[in-house]
Amino acid sequence: MLIRFAQYVLHQFLAVGQLSIALGDGPMHPITAGTAGPQAAIRLTHRRVLWRLMLHPDLAFGESYMDGDLQIESGDIDDLMALLVANREHWQNHWLARLVLALDTRLARFSGLNFPGRAKRNVAHHYDLKDSLFDNFLDPWRQYSCAYFRSPDEPLADAQITKLCRIAAKLRLQPHDHVLDIGCGWGGLAFALATVKPEAKVTGITLSENQLAFASDAVRTTPQANRISFALRDYRQQTGRFDKIVSVGMLKHVGAKHYDSYFASIARLLAADGLALVHSIAVSQRPRRCNRWINKYIFPGGYLPSLEQMSAAAIRHGLKITDVEIMSGHYEETLKQWRQAFFKNCASVRQHYDDRFIRMWEFYLAGCEYFFRSQAGMVCQPNSATAIMPHRWAGAISVSRKTSTGTYCARQILLANHPPRQNDPDTMGVIMRWLRQMLCSQARRCRHK
Repeated sequence: MLIRFAQYVLHQFLAVGQLSIALGDGPMHPITAGTAGPQAAIRLTHRRVLWRLMLHPDLAFGESYMDGDLQIESGDIDDLMALLVANREHWQNHWLARLVLALDTRLARFSGLNFPGRAKRNVAHHYDLKDSLFDNFLDPWRQYSCAYFRSPDEPLADAQITKLCRIAAKLRLQPHDHVLDIGCGWGGLAFALATVKPEAKVTGITLSENQLAFASDAVRTTPQANRISFALRDYRQQTGRFDKIVSVGMLKHVGAKHYDSYFASIARLLAADGLALVHSIAVSQRPRRCNRWINKYIFPGGYLPSLEQMSAAAIRHGLKITDVEIMSGHYEETLKQWRQAFFKNCASVRQHYDDRFIRMWEFYLAGCEYFFRSQAGMVCQPNSATAIMPHRWAGAISVSRKTSTGTYCARQILLANHPPRQNDPDTMGVIMRWLRQMLCSQARRCRHK
C-alpha cells in the first residue's frame, strides 16, 4: 500500500525519465514520466526513507545516500543525478514543493545574515577540513574554483594554469601594483600574480584558519615572500587602497543581504584608477539559495546570485561594469576531474574520514557537476572599474586579442615557476610538457610570419 501511494506522489515530481524503487528485499516498482529521459533504480532500506523522499526529496535523496539507506541498484550515481537534475525545476513548481520551500525561504532570511562571526563559522565548516583531503583532488596550485579548458581532454592542472593566466591578463597588472585578493584560499592566485609581475605586491585575506596557515607557510621560503602577505580578515574589516582587486569563488558565501556591503567594500578599497575582477558561480534564472542539502552539509549560508543582481549591486556603489565573460562548459569538466581524482585517492581519504563522509562528497561533487551540465548554473567573470575609468583601460580588459596575448605571456612565466608547495610528484612533468608545447607553438608562429 505504501509503495502504491509513493508511486502516486513521486510520479507528480517526474517530468522526464524513470525512477524505479524497491523497499527492503521487495521487487522494483517503476515510476515512469510521460517523456523519455534518464533512468535510475534505487533500493531503500527502511519505510521511513520512502516517506522522507515523498516529503523532502531535495534533502532526503542526499541524506539517504550518505547514510547508506539509499542504494543504487542499477547504473551509478551519474544516472541518479542526471534524473534528479532533469526534474529539479518540475519538482520546485509542484504545490507541495512550493509550500516546503516557502517555509524554508522564510527561515533562510535569518540564516542568510552572514555577519563576520557567522561568516567565519560557515567558512570553517568546509574549508577547515584536513589539508590532506584537498590534496587528494585539487591541482598543485590548489585552485578550488572553475578551471579554463582549451580542449575537452586537457588535464586539470593545465586548465587551472590557464585560468590563473587569464585572470592575470584581465587585471592588466602594472609595475608596483598592489593587489587585494578577497577570499584568497590557499594562496595559489596570490603567488601566481606576484610571479607574473615581479614588482607587484599581493595581499590575500581569508576567514579560514587552515587556509591562512597553509598559504603563509607555503610562500615563506619563496623569492616572492616579501611581496605577498596573508591575513585572517573579513572583507568588511579591510582597510587601505589597492590598484587591483580580485575575488575568486567567494561571492556564493557572501549572502544576498550583504551584496551591497561586498561591492561597497570593493569600491571603497579600489584606487581611483583601479580595476576589479570577480569570478563567481551564478544562475541564469532567478537568484536563489543553494540547494537545501548543499546548504546543510557543504556550504552553510550559500547563495547563488544572478548576473543582474551582481551588476546592480556593483553599479549602486559607483563601479562601472567594463566586461563580462560567461565561462560556459568549463565547471562541469572541472567537477568531473575533481571527482575522478577524489576516488582515485579514496584510500588516502579513508585514513581520516569514514564512508559516510566519502558518500557525502561523492553526492556533492556529482550533484554540482550535473547542475552545471544542465546549464542551470554558470560561471561569470565581471570586470569593473571606478566610475571615472582611465582612458588606458578602455576596451583593454575584455577577452580580446590583448587578453589572449597577456594570457600567453603569463602562462610562459607560470610554467617556468612551480607552485610554492608541490603536492603532486608529477608537477614538474606537467610544467615541462607545457613549456615544450608553448615553445613549439611559438616556433610555428615564427615560421609562418
